[in-house]
Amino acid sequence: MVDRLIQQALYQVLSPIFEPDFSESSYGFRPGRSAHQAVLKARQYVAEGRRWVVDMDLEKFFDRVNHDILMSRVARRVSDKRVLRLIRRYLQAGLMVDGAVSQRTEGTPQGGPLSPLLSNILLDELDKELESRGHKFCRYADDCNIYVRSQQAGERVMASVSRFLGKRLRLKVNKEKSAVARPWERKFLGYTMTWHKEPRLKVAATSVKRLKAKVRVIFREGKGRSLPQVIKELNKLLQGWIQYFRLAEVKGIFEELDQWLRRKLRGRLWRQWKKPFTRAKELMKRGLDKLRAWQSAGNGRGAWWNAAAKHMNEAFPKLFFDRMGLVSLLDQMRRFQLST
Repeated sequence: MVDRLIQQALYQVLSPIFEPDFSESSYGFRPGRSAHQAVLKARQYVAEGRRWVVDMDLEKFFDRVNHDILMSRVARRVSDKRVLRLIRRYLQAGLMVDGAVSQRTEGTPQGGPLSPLLSNILLDELDKELESRGHKFCRYADDCNIYVRSQQAGERVMASVSRFLGKRLRLKVNKEKSAVARPWERKFLGYTMTWHKEPRLKVAATSVKRLKAKVRVIFREGKGRSLPQVIKELNKLLQGWIQYFRLAEVKGIFEELDQWLRRKLRGRLWRQWKKPFTRAKELMKRGLDKLRAWQSAGNGRGAWWNAAAKHMNEAFPKLFFDRMGLVSLLDQMRRFQLST
């Protein structure tokens, strides 16, 4: 707690010193700036005709920051040696690995209040270099996308900027995760976009995959809990997710996710009922006639198949889950549209 308090105090003093001179194209961990602003600016660059992107991923950035280079950048604005000493001590604080303390010789501790500011101080040199070359770019922490008009220009930029990072900042570009490609073939801050002349934002496939993985964890950990309890837990996740992805203009994925979530919940009910007698009884409660309820209950199919079958869709339609309070991603998106 004392360590975090000191870091926060340093941040509150240092931020006003460095913040005014940071690049307009830098959006990460800055007051009044957000990932949404970066995504919208990226779309603007593509709409203006820069239909190639140099997508640069810095290899283990927070683990590879060179302390001497970083401190030299801080010292350009901070002359108090006591403050500089304190920052360096913070950078060199030991790591606990398997019960043993090891000295840190490079990198910045992640999660500390001061680390984001220090990363921006170091990478501001990259921003200034890109600006001096006249490039259009968006940087959010160590995630940097440069927008150009041709593949050839992109390849040149990738090579020259990689050299600059290695020589001036001793940072390495991860070649496996970096590429010169079309913007709609890459993702930026969880979003991608369409190939149209006026590109539309959409949720990247990897973002959907991560959401589904988190939903599956809730279902695994929620065994034995009632349906309202599971829905309450799901809503916490879904509300935050849709709030972040409210900029998306391609909405098909939201409808697909809604259907997938309802199917997961129907499958959960089917498993909880266990025996054909219980399944038939519950289906009759939901309005199915006796013959159809018994035929459906004894079909011998698994829970996932039954969750998408007509009898379960009729017994538990969207309206049922709406009344249970389940967040509908598509409905939320429509509300965002109306409010804007």
